[in-house]
Amino acid sequence: MSRTPNFEFQEWWNKQREKEHDELRLEKSGNFPTSPAFLSLEIRSSGSPGDRTADKDRARTRSARQISWVWLLKFQQIAGSLASITNGFVHLIRTANRRIASPDSPADSASSRLYKIIKVFLIVVLLLLVFELVAYFNGWHFKPPNVSSASAEVLGMIGFVYASWLEIRENYLAPPLQSLINLCIVLFLFQSVDRLVLMMGCFWIKFWGLKPVAAFEYSDTDENAPEDYPMVLVQIPMCNEREVYQQSIAAVCIQDWPKDRILVQVLDDSDELDVQQLINAEVQKWQQRGVHILYRHRLMRTGYKAGNLKSAMGCDYVKDYEFVAIFDADFQPGPDFLKKTIPHFKGNDELALVQTRWSFVNKDENLLTRLQNINLSFHFEVEQQVNGMFINFFGFNGTAGVWRIKALEECGGWLERTTVEDMDIAVRAHLCGWKFIFLNDVKCLCELPESFEAYKKQQHRWHSGPMQLFRLCFADILKSKVSWKKKANLIFLFFLLRKLILPFYSFTLFCIILPLTMFLPEAHLPAWVVCYVPGMMSILNILPSPQSFPFIVPYLLFENTMSVTKFNAMILGLFRFKSSYKWIVTKKLGRSSENDLVAFEKEQEFLVEGSTSLHRSSSESGLLDLTKLEISKKTGKCKRNRLYRKELALAFILLTASVRSLLSAQGIHFYFLLFQGITLLVVGLDLIGEQVS
Repeated sequence: MSRTPNFEFQEWWNKQREKEHDELRLEKSGNFPTSPAFLSLEIRSSGSPGDRTADKDRARTRSARQISWVWLLKFQQIAGSLASITNGFVHLIRTANRRIASPDSPADSASSRLYKIIKVFLIVVLLLLVFELVAYFNGWHFKPPNVSSASAEVLGMIGFVYASWLEIRENYLAPPLQSLINLCIVLFLFQSVDRLVLMMGCFWIKFWGLKPVAAFEYSDTDENAPEDYPMVLVQIPMCNEREVYQQSIAAVCIQDWPKDRILVQVLDDSDELDVQQLINAEVQKWQQRGVHILYRHRLMRTGYKAGNLKSAMGCDYVKDYEFVAIFDADFQPGPDFLKKTIPHFKGNDELALVQTRWSFVNKDENLLTRLQNINLSFHFEVEQQVNGMFINFFGFNGTAGVWRIKALEECGGWLERTTVEDMDIAVRAHLCGWKFIFLNDVKCLCELPESFEAYKKQQHRWHSGPMQLFRLCFADILKSKVSWKKKANLIFLFFLLRKLILPFYSFTLFCIILPLTMFLPEAHLPAWVVCYVPGMMSILNILPSPQSFPFIVPYLLFENTMSVTKFNAMILGLFRFKSSYKWIVTKKLGRSSENDLVAFEKEQEFLVEGSTSLHRSSSESGLLDLTKLEISKKTGKCKRNRLYRKELALAFILLTASVRSLLSAQGIHFYFLLFQGITLLVVGLDLIGEQVS
């Protein structure tokens, strides 16, 4: 775009230049003006050489002054841009610091110590990269300097230091790192063999069509005798479950079971008064419909979920019941749930637990829920089904299962000593000789965490709790009267290999050792450990959910990313840090609540006895509760996406190592480090899962 010339400025400038030129000419000739007559202007012909020279001088001077003004304006624009960028950067840093230091996730000394170690590691890696870049541009990667064949004067200071560094890393750093690599490879192979054996067991079950068979089945008609329906207690523990309490209560209340043979306990540990009132109103609504349902609220909320269940089992009327079914607040069992699970107890007095499979209403909500679905599908389809079929033991999932009350009492009942009370009671029941079965064809609807923050907290509890339990029950396992095979399975497979070794080698191998080998190339990490075997294991993991096969690469990278959280939780639980005992309820969104309420309102016409007016009032009550729910959602606490500093620091470590691997032309390692670093960066910026403003 052309600029409009400033004619006034040019005219003023021309007059000034002419005045200065005349004064200079008079000064050189020795004639100084003594009167105003000397200020007269001398006019020359345009064709003289002197005029042309003066015109050129004036034009050159005008151009110089115009360029100065243009550069001044550009400098002003640049200064304004820099000020805007600086303000934006400062705002970004303040926002990042506020989100990292958010009080929603209480800091603990061990977690902070791990972050400090990772931060120091990042600084060291950056310094090594600078050092390697200097060596690369000096050509030392082709012919490394030798400290033994030349002095510091010959090599120069930097060359001498680099040659010394080569000698130190070859003789002192690479050997222990190679030993750690070999250890992790051995652990990695053990875990891979365990995964392969489980898959072979699953294929065997599928090939022969093996599954638990009940002694009898309930008929669809009313021909069953009353004694065929044992007394069943149903418990729904919940705590501030504002979004999902309706669907779980409704699903349990419409069970196809005689109303005089079932009692529902809603165990509310909520500390929010409005939530307590909503849940109590929902219970009263179903009481009016003839359902035997009770609302219980503890004043002393000790022991979290275990304390809640323990308190409920202490009621006097519990002795009249033979079985207890447990459902978390977001679970929705089908109307025939009890008819499909209770028959397995008949004629099998050694059976303590019937566990059913989870099915997810929001598995396709976002990438995070899809990746969770892959993991949990393998857990149910392979791990629990194989262990239940061949050794009659697996970890209780804490929900969607039916217990024999006698077995619970015999093994000591619910204990508050860990955050995995479900695994605790399962291990103790197994040591007492009780058996478990898993029903893969009976599914119970539930909800997956949709935000990374909720998923991270859930995984932290799931991986710190088993280490707490292992420390507490190790001696009990050794002293128990079960066979040595069951003891070995509990210690080496159930606890050590799957709960301790897996997060240890995943974090150490892919987040620490692999970047280090880029700067210590004398320690070698084979490409098959980095790429090929993990790829094969990922394929095996994804087989139970073949529709998720397009997500195999994100799944592999995300599992390595989650090893940071799992390793940190494992260390906290193993060494019994205080933060490992904190229970945080997994946040639910209740996406299916409204649809389920409509479905339940339609079904209740056939399953609940009552007059037409009672149905109408119940339906109105449900709509009123939904209105209250929507209001509470709108007035809830404003949340933001967060930044996760450990994941961000590791992302920069891996990206730095990828630059180093590029210098040494290590193809497989470069691509793995690059994509793994990007994945850590995406997770660290909280760009996976539900996005909130």
